[in-house]
Amino acid sequence: MARKNYTDEFRQRAVDLYESTPGATLKAIAADLGISRGALKEWVDKLGSGTAAAGSVSPPVSVRSESQAARIIRLEAELAVSRAEQVKLETERDILRQAAKYFAGGDELVNRFQFVEDHKDAYGVKRLCEVIEIARSSFYAWLAAAPGRAARAADDARLAARIRVLQDPAQGGDRAYGAPRITADLNDGVPAAGRVNHKRVARVMREHALAGIRLRRRVKTTIPDQSGRKFPDLIGRDFSTGEPNRRYVGDITYLPIADGSNLYLATCIDLGSRKLAGWQVADHMRTELVEGALRGAHRDRGSLAGAVFHSDHGSVYASKAYAALCEQLKVTQSMGAVGTSADNSLAESFNAALKRELLQGASAFPDQATAYRAVFRWTNRYNTRRRHSAIGQITPNSYENTYAAARSATLTEAA
Repeated sequence: MARKNYTDEFRQRAVDLYESTPGATLKAIAADLGISRGALKEWVDKLGSGTAAAGSVSPPVSVRSESQAARIIRLEAELAVSRAEQVKLETERDILRQAAKYFAGGDELVNRFQFVEDHKDAYGVKRLCEVIEIARSSFYAWLAAAPGRAARAADDARLAARIRVLQDPAQGGDRAYGAPRITADLNDGVPAAGRVNHKRVARVMREHALAGIRLRRRVKTTIPDQSGRKFPDLIGRDFSTGEPNRRYVGDITYLPIADGSNLYLATCIDLGSRKLAGWQVADHMRTELVEGALRGAHRDRGSLAGAVFHSDHGSVYASKAYAALCEQLKVTQSMGAVGTSADNSLAESFNAALKRELLQGASAFPDQATAYRAVFRWTNRYNTRRRHSAIGQITPNSYENTYAAARSATLTEAA
């Protein structure tokens, strides 16, 4: 559910994010953070330095593969040169040589038809069909359907343009979005008759080189404490969604900095709604790091009494200080088996997604301030804008609002 009270640190971080983001607008940043535009403007007027970043140039559109028309022109030019050099060229051998270039990939039958279309003036349809072994009636049927194919290609191009907008951060998009989330965005609020199929979205993204960002190689950061306290596994790899504020998972990941240092991020994720309820960044992995994430979740929820928090056997989670905090907040600890990452895979997947999408192939953040700013925006956007397949391709905040409304309606009916 949306925040009603904001800490001074949150307000200052929001202002810093707005002023340091090239081309940012109050509306876009406010939407990412789940706050009103008016609130952000008030904070900027009061706390800002007046040095907002200059507008940025939108990233270039993905380079498309060589067009079919360009390929045809290139092949016909090669054929013309070949005829000029070899007056008595053996026709059948020349046809097969040129046809082989069409059969290298894709739909072979369609490529054969296209080859005949491209070379019918030079050799004649009958001769070409005989050499490459297709029926003339099939070729003419394919040719008659050309207007329909052109219309579909134009529709695909328009769809690709819409997808680029949804992946463009400058327009509120997300480069990491793949076909499932893109499909959900495209169909959001659209009547059933106007919706686009996820298979078509996947095909268009593949054909137009619009794939989402891939996972980076995972680096292990857990430091097991064999002498620390042990707690039973109360989750049992059951990461299903449901009632919010009942079950949480958390983990620590490192954020590499260009100067060789690291920052560390601790998380507290609600399994019920997938909301990132609490997080903390520090330049160390002491117990205070994970305590900060749990306290953040407590502030967000108002109370964690009766909730379960699941983690690995890292030394900070097994420490007496962390156990004391859990007891104070009435939180029951849960731990997976030692050395078994699958027992906490949801938290680890969250860490992988964050670093994949923020680093985008880079080996490190340029400096600690940039890293913190990027994490601040990403973690807030995660709750306010990011769609999750586990909760029906809606945001965690939307899920919790819907859940609360449904629960209220049920209680009203029962009364």
